[in-house]
Amino acid sequence: MKKFFSTIRNIFAIEELRTRILNTIWFLIIFRLGSFVVLPGVDSSKLQDASGIFGFIDIFLGGAFSRASIFALGIMPYISASIVLQLLTVAVPYFQKLQKEGESGRKKITQITRVLTIAITLAQSGAYLSTTIPAEAIGLDPFLFKIASMIILTAGTIFCMWLGEKITDKGIGNGISMLIMIGIIARLPKDLFFEISTKGMSGALLTIIEIIALFFVVMGVVMLTQATRRIPVQYAKQVIGNKVYGGQRQYIPLKVNSSGVMPIIFAQSLMFLPALISGLWSDSSDIANYIGSTFSNIFSWQYNLVFGIMIILFTFFYTAITVNPNQIADDMKRNGGFIPGVKPGKQTSEFIDNILSKITLPGSIFLAIVAVIPAFATMAGVTQGFAQFYGGTSLLIMVGVILDTLQQIESYLLMRHYEGMMKSGKIKGRSQNAAVA
Repeated sequence: MKKFFSTIRNIFAIEELRTRILNTIWFLIIFRLGSFVVLPGVDSSKLQDASGIFGFIDIFLGGAFSRASIFALGIMPYISASIVLQLLTVAVPYFQKLQKEGESGRKKITQITRVLTIAITLAQSGAYLSTTIPAEAIGLDPFLFKIASMIILTAGTIFCMWLGEKITDKGIGNGISMLIMIGIIARLPKDLFFEISTKGMSGALLTIIEIIALFFVVMGVVMLTQATRRIPVQYAKQVIGNKVYGGQRQYIPLKVNSSGVMPIIFAQSLMFLPALISGLWSDSSDIANYIGSTFSNIFSWQYNLVFGIMIILFTFFYTAITVNPNQIADDMKRNGGFIPGVKPGKQTSEFIDNILSKITLPGSIFLAIVAVIPAFATMAGVTQGFAQFYGGTSLLIMVGVILDTLQQIESYLLMRHYEGMMKSGKIKGRSQNAAVA
């Protein structure tokens, strides 16, 4: 405990770090306050709680979705636009060229992402207003209400995007990820209280067991996020003037889960389609009704079986487009590095690709298991709201964001010659890349 308080004191002793932490808290408070501001003309007492797929979306928005808030769409359209641009950089030569242009190319991609975010928000806001807000809750002319609300929702998303960028620039951690995490955590006290009140005093022991099980699940996710396979790289010695450079051994840390949470996001995006498509024939087909009801329930075994398979496939797909063994091998060869016992060039690329395939398979299976744990938690008697914290996107995002933030704080402490947050080892966040000089 003394070590803990000493670390807290050291953190706030660094003026820049203290300012960044206070800025982050202030921006997050603004974001949470905005999520309670209801759209003009909406009677919040007549709104219904989000359920099914909409309830799942509401988890990431901290309840703003079901409250018809000005931040009802939050940062989600920006994430969708970022995913689209990320895929375009793989498939379209123009975006590949922009990515290789350095800082100027990144600025152009950022501008395109912002414009695409506005377009996606306008489309999603129209669908949101039509499907989630009942007519009896609207106190204005329906046409004027829809136009005004689409503008307000788009402005709300742009403001959230601005907040995220400000947190990244003037705060601590990744701003966009931080906004998502705070929305998820905001629901934890409510869901935990509901879980405890549902079990009552007679189920106090069961509640304690559930919390202990949640602790071990979180530890497992931390291990999945941190696990790496280190490939040794030896650099040849170079004599420049009177000094000798190189000759040291470094490592390429290939992550077991190098794709992060993206496979789950991709899979969930496609899992919305069966319920939406089946709704078109729900009046005339029993099969369509069955598919719609089955895949609208995110806790059904059919949903989770398909969901798990898709996560495994998307893990391989996303790893293939984000980790390029050929580029890693070329960079090593250019800088005089080589893997002991492996020839530089093509054989090095094949060696890295082979290792990457071997570690991606168990990583993808573990990721799929984490994603479907909430369904097993509900079968064990955990309420649906609290079960969402046992796995899936929400838990992976929280663990990843917290590790990234702790990594930044630790780097500040070590840079100012303070003792780190851990006695041994280092905190490794998602942003750590391969150590290829």
